[in-house]
Amino acid sequence: MSKLNEFRQRQDELLGMISDLRAMLKPEQLKIGPNAKTAHEHLCLLGEKLKDHLAAEDKGLYPPLLTHEDPKLKSLAWGFISGEKPLRKQFEKYHQKWLKDCDFEFSGAFMEETLSVFEAIDTRIKREQEVLLPKLEESGVFAASAG
Repeated sequence: MSKLNEFRQRQDELLGMISDLRAMLKPEQLKIGPNAKTAHEHLCLLGEKLKDHLAAEDKGLYPPLLTHEDPKLKSLAWGFISGEKPLRKQFEKYHQKWLKDCDFEFSGAFMEETLSVFEAIDTRIKREQEVLLPKLEESGVFAASAG
């Protein structure tokens, strides 16, 4: 599987998890013990998946772009790297505060911050899908590493 397909697969998985969690994180759902436990587990898993996704980008996606001879690709990569910092910082702060030990209550503050993080992840992935991936496909940077 090519790097871009792996990347897309991780994006789809993250978006699917967020969509499921949005449905689970309703007050009426969280009143039911098993639902709250499932939502809790999914949230912790999302934290791990997002960390993996960001690490995979750092290792596999950006390095070839940053050394590419096309200045537009370099610029695009830098834009995502620097533009992604707020998401990474926001998520790390959220993770440290709420998910570090995966021991939390579904308080109002937790829910508000959680939905804000979901929005940031959604926005980021949408930008990757609309801007980054089409440029990468067009450039053929990862075409050679397919397989």
